[in-house]
Amino acid sequence: MRVDTRTCAVAGLSYAFQPIVDITNRLPYAYEALLRGARNEPAGVILGALDEESIETIDKLARPRAIALAAQLGLGTRLHLNFQPRSLASSNAVIEQTLAVAQRHGFDNEQVVLEVTETQVIDDQRRFADAINEFRAEGVMVAIDDFGAGYSGLNLLANFQPDLVKLDMELVRGIAHHGPRQAIVRAIRQACNDLGIDVIAEGVETLEEFYWFEDEGVTLFQGYLFARPGFECLPSPSFPNVRPMIRVL
Repeated sequence: MRVDTRTCAVAGLSYAFQPIVDITNRLPYAYEALLRGARNEPAGVILGALDEESIETIDKLARPRAIALAAQLGLGTRLHLNFQPRSLASSNAVIEQTLAVAQRHGFDNEQVVLEVTETQVIDDQRRFADAINEFRAEGVMVAIDDFGAGYSGLNLLANFQPDLVKLDMELVRGIAHHGPRQAIVRAIRQACNDLGIDVIAEGVETLEEFYWFEDEGVTLFQGYLFARPGFECLPSPSFPNVRPMIRVL
C-alpha cells in the first residue's frame, strides 16, 4: 500500500462489508464498510505501520472507495462509514465531501451513518457535537462504536446523544454467564432507551450471547453469528433458528 500525502493519492486499499441485522424482520439493517488492503489485509495491518499524518490522509481519502464500491454492489440499506473523531470535529468539509460523493453514487443522506469509536479521545466533545449536528438535521445518522471500552462514554451521552451505540465486544463476549457485564449492559441500555438511542450488540458469536440480548429486548446485531465481513461483496446474513421450547414436566 502507498499513501502519497503530497498528491493526495491512496493506492492499494479496498473494503469489506459486514451486515448489521434487525432480528424483528430478519433483514440487514445496514452494512459497515471495513478498511482492507488490496488482498483483504485487515485494517490493523494497513494502519499499524503508518504515522498519524498518513492515517488521517487515509481517513479522508479512502472513504470514497467504500461508497463507490457499495454503490457498485447495489447496496440498498444504510451504509456505516468509519471516521476519525478529530477529523469530524476539525472541519465540516470532511462530512460535506463524503455526502457529496454519496449523493453522486445515488445514496440519500438518510442512508449514511457516520461511525466513530469511543476509544479515540474526542478532545472537545461539545465542539464535536456542534460540528455534526447540522448534518444530523439533514438526515445523517451518527453511531458511537466500541461503547464501554473507553473512559468518555458517559460524558459522550451527556454532551452528545448519537443515534446509535455499538456495545464494545468485550462487554458482549460471554455475557450470558457474566453477571457484572450484564449489569453494565442493562444500565447502558436503560440510559440509551431514556435518551432515544438505539443499541447494537456488536461481535455476537454464540447463540447464548444472542439469546441473552434478545431477552433484554435488543433487536440490532452484528457479528460472526450472522455473517463474517465479505471482501468487496455484501454477504447475506443468516439468522438463528427459533429457540427450542423447554417442556416442564
